[in-house]
This record gives sequence, C-alpha cells and structure tokens, in this order.
Amino acid sequence: MTGLTQYFYLIPLIPLLAFWVLIFWGSRMKEKSAYISIAAAISSFLLSVPCILATMKGQTLSLEWTWLYFGTQPVKVGIMVDSLSAMMLFVVTFIGSLIQIYSVGYMHGAPRFSRFFAYLSLFFFSMLTIVLADNLMLIFVGWELVGLCSYLLISFEYERIAAAKAGMKAFVVNRIGDVGFLLGILSLFWLFGTFQYKPLTEQIMSWKGASLAIPAMLLFCGAMGKSAQFPLHVWLPDAMEGPTPVSALIHAATMVAAGVYMVARMFFLFQSSVEAMQLVSYIGCFTAFMAATIALTQNDIKKVLAYSTLSQLGYMVMAVGVGGYAAGPFHLMTHAFFKALLFLGAGSVIHGTGTQDLRQMGGLLKKMPFTAWTFIMAFVAIAGVPPFAGFWSKDEILLSTFNSAVPGHTLMFWVGLFTEALTAFYMSRLLFMTFFGEQRDTSIHPHESPKVMTVPLMILAFFSLTAGLPGTPMAHHWLQGWLHQSFHYLPVHEIHLNYAIMSGSIILAFSGIGLAYLMYYKKSISAARVAAYMGPLYTLSLNKWYWDEIFELCIIKPFLWSTTILYAFDVWVVDGLVNACGYMVRGLSFLNYVFDKYVVDGLVELNGWIVEKSSRIARLVQTGLIQNYILLLVAGFALILWYTVLQNIGSSPFGQ
Repeated sequence: MTGLTQYFYLIPLIPLLAFWVLIFWGSRMKEKSAYISIAAAISSFLLSVPCILATMKGQTLSLEWTWLYFGTQPVKVGIMVDSLSAMMLFVVTFIGSLIQIYSVGYMHGAPRFSRFFAYLSLFFFSMLTIVLADNLMLIFVGWELVGLCSYLLISFEYERIAAAKAGMKAFVVNRIGDVGFLLGILSLFWLFGTFQYKPLTEQIMSWKGASLAIPAMLLFCGAMGKSAQFPLHVWLPDAMEGPTPVSALIHAATMVAAGVYMVARMFFLFQSSVEAMQLVSYIGCFTAFMAATIALTQNDIKKVLAYSTLSQLGYMVMAVGVGGYAAGPFHLMTHAFFKALLFLGAGSVIHGTGTQDLRQMGGLLKKMPFTAWTFIMAFVAIAGVPPFAGFWSKDEILLSTFNSAVPGHTLMFWVGLFTEALTAFYMSRLLFMTFFGEQRDTSIHPHESPKVMTVPLMILAFFSLTAGLPGTPMAHHWLQGWLHQSFHYLPVHEIHLNYAIMSGSIILAFSGIGLAYLMYYKKSISAARVAAYMGPLYTLSLNKWYWDEIFELCIIKPFLWSTTILYAFDVWVVDGLVNACGYMVRGLSFLNYVFDKYVVDGLVELNGWIVEKSSRIARLVQTGLIQNYILLLVAGFALILWYTVLQNIGSSPFGQ
C-alpha cells in the first residue's frame, strides 16, 4: 500500500471522531456543528477514492490484528477493501455526504440540531464498519450499531408518539432478525473455528460434511431484518416518521443496504446450499411483488417511496438468490442514487408545501422547478427507462433470473417483469399527483427549497443517469470482471444480453407510465372506478395486505395475553406460594420464639434460681465472723464425738 491507500483504516474512524466531538461539544457549536459532521463524511469519501481506484487495478487492501482470545485460540479481525466493499464505500461516503449537506437546510432551526449530526456521524461509522470488515465478528459490531442509530434517528422527534413508536418498532423487529444472525455466526465459528471471510471461503468451498443450509438461513434472518424482507419488513414503512434525510440515508446508503451486502459478501456460504438459495430467492421475489402492490394505493409520498424501497430490495435479494452475485450489488448501487434523490426530492416537496399527502399536492412543477426536474430524472431511473441507471441494473436481475436453470425461477422472472410494470405505474402516479395538473389544496403555498438542498439533488440526478453505465453493452464485461475480484472462488458469471427481454422490459415500463398518465394526468380513465372494480384487491392494497393487523392478531396480542396469564400466575400462584412459605416461616419462627423463651430461657433461668437459692444457704454459713466458725467447729466436733461414743456402747439411734 502506498500513498493515501495506506491510511484506509481512517475511513470509518474519522466519522467516529466527529461523533465524539459533537456528542460532547456540539451543543456549544449549535448549527455550526453540521460542518464537523460534513467535513468528516467528505474526508472519508476522499480517502475512499484512491482505495476504489486501487481495486479497479486488481489490488485488495487489508489490515489485520488479534482482537481477543477464546481460551488459547486467537480471534483475528481486520478490515479490507476489495471490489465489493469499494462499490459500497463509494455509495455510503458519496451519497451520505450529499445527504448531510442537504440536512443543513432541511433541519435548520430544529431542536437538538447538533445531536442529529452526531447521530449521522455514528451511523456513518457503523455502516463503514460493516463494509470494511473482513470477518463476521466485526460486521456484527457494525450491524448492531446500525440498528441502534436507526432507532435514535427514526425516533429523533420523540415528542411525537408516532415517531417514538416507529423507532421502537424498528429496533425490536431488527433484534428478532439479529438473534438468528448471531446464531448463524456462532454456528459457523463452531464448525470452522474462524470468523474471517477468507478462511471460511476456503473451508466451505471444500466442505464435504452436512448441509450448511441452517447456518446460511440463520445469517439470512439478519438480512431479512436489516433489508426489510418479508416477514420482517413491517418496520420500514413506519420508519418514515423520522426526518426525511434519515429516510434517505436508511433507504439508500446505510441500513437497508447492509442486509443485501452481507448476503452478497457471504455468497460462498449461500451458494453451497440449494435450500438456502431457494429460500433467499423466493422471499426476495415475494417481497418485491407484495410491496409493489401496496405502493399502488398509498397517499403519503414517503410511504409510496418506502414500499418502493421494499420492492427494490426484494429485487436485489432475488438476484443473489438465483445466482446473480453481480446483478444484486449492481442494482444496490444504482438504486442508492435514484432512491436517495427520490427521498430528498420528497423532502424538498414536504419542506416547500408542509404536507406529505399526495391528495393535497399538484402543479408543483411550476412552483418548485429544480425539485421537480431532478425528481423526474429519478423517476425515469426507477421506472426502468433507458438509458437511466435503473434500466441497466434491473434488466441485469431479470436476465439472471431468466438464465437460471433452477425450477421455479421462470415464475420469478415473470413476477419480476410484472413488478417492473407496477413500479412504473405507482411511480408515475406519484409524479403526476405531485408535480402536474392543478394544485388541489389552495391553502398550501409551495416554494422552492434553498440551494443547500437543491444542489445535492442536481448531483444525484446526474448519477441517476450515469450510474448504470457499467452495465451497458460496451462496459458490461468490465463490471463483471471488477466484481469478480470479490467472487474469485466462482467461475466468471457471464450474462449475454437478451434484446427480447430488454424490449419487453421497456414496453412494460412504458405501459405502466402510459396507464398512470391516462388515469392521473388526462383523467380519461377514472381512478375511482378502477378502485371500485378491483374491490377486495384495492382494499387489500390500501390496507397494506393487513400485515400490521395480522402481526397484531397473531403475535402481539397472544404475547400480551401470555404476559397477562403469566402475571396472574405470578400473582396467584407464585406469590401465593411465596406467601405460604412466608406464613410457614413466620409460624416456625413463632415456635422457635416460644421454645427459646420458655424452654431454653427457662432452663437457663432455673439454673440461675438454683444457684441463687443455694448461695443464700451458703451465705448463712459463710458469715465472715470467726466466733461463728469456732462455734460450728466445736459443735461439729461434739457431734462427731457423740456419735462415736454411741457407737461404742451399742446404743446409737442410727443403728435402728
């Protein structure tokens, strides 16, 4: 390592230092505290650039040390930068820096301003720890810190009950997944005696023992929580209660990216088990479809984008599950740019209108042109319109699914195509209801956001157009070759472009856009009549498939009932037994008291009485007067003499 690459270990440490500075002294700096956090994020980005360039030349940067000992066995941990972690470094540091700059304008005047940026810096450190870790133990440390930061930021405005509950929900749901994740890590250590990726890769690739499906599925539990896959997806829509920059950071560069990244990083484990790969792909496919159907009917602009993220994450997970180890991370990268832009654009809309309800918006294209046009670029990217970023990465996933020879993946391909059409439709609906037509609520007075918010939007708009270029026909093999550095244990995964599938994908994307155009712009198709015609399906979508109600009925209420029963058992049985034991103890103590008082003390007092009485008799003899003693001596001598005389003459009265 030469030049700046030798300092790559500072990439996560600089945000950590910023966190400590802000958490202790940030309140004194007030809004200037943002400069510390932003400077730390940009510094991490600048340090990441030479590392990324080094990986493009085939280098892998690494640093290792002994952390602790299990008995006599050392546990080594370290950090590394290869192609997969380099891609994530760019996403986290670059997009995260833009989000922090945007936050200065969005959070202006907010209470606890410095603490907000302190939490952002800790969030950066946590995610960068996950990205750079070369072992499962260190990734788990970052994993838990990411969960903590999401809780702190989602519930940042804890004065609102909804925000406090949303933060708690995210924390609890993720802890469920993290239990499985930790068990998976420990099971791998028990089997192979190491936490590090490289030794694990070598041993698992040559493993001839029992199936590794259980450890793989346990690890995937963690990904289901962090990347919000069914059934642990319920926390992500509620996370919209946090400030919009937090939503952008969670959905684009940190929290939800962690699960997909971990599955890709541990691909050598998952691909060793057909059962694990099938589980991953089916859950990803179902999540993508289910979330897309819910997004169709939501009226909160951030909720639409939240379910959109769920759907896109499902795409990524499905891609890795069908063997598309390059397609999933590639879509993770492109999605980060246009989803960050969508959320920050939505935040700009909320900042300029004061509402999140699509039904109150309309006609914002003229009032907020910078926000509108950058949002449109993100819209065409996620809708899958060429040549924008989402088209190339999403088609890579569809091609990976189509080319898979595993039974059942053909169905996933068709579900993926249909989901793409749904994505184009619900995003077009959001676009037309927000920026086109006439303003529906005239009490709102929209205004464009300040430059500190719009400039990051413009930068992200540029990358929403260009981030997919590595997947274009000319650069396609370069992307595969670069990412193969992280998947060296597999043959090169070549995907030959299928123009029929690409054409079908484009047709479906424009079909979804066209249908939304007729319903929400031209109004030639009545949305209300379509909703009435769909009947139960519309109701199912509007109520989010009733997942919250199902969880309430099947998990939360039984849990509360069980706690009530346990409480009653504790009060009436356990406490009853304790009280009975208490009464027994008190009864025994009373008997002990009686025995002690009347037997033990009685014997002691009897001995004292005997001694006292005998001493009184003794005191009659022991007078201390010598004449009494002489008298007794003479009387005793006379008595003895008398007794002796009587014995000699045979007339002693004692002889009778």
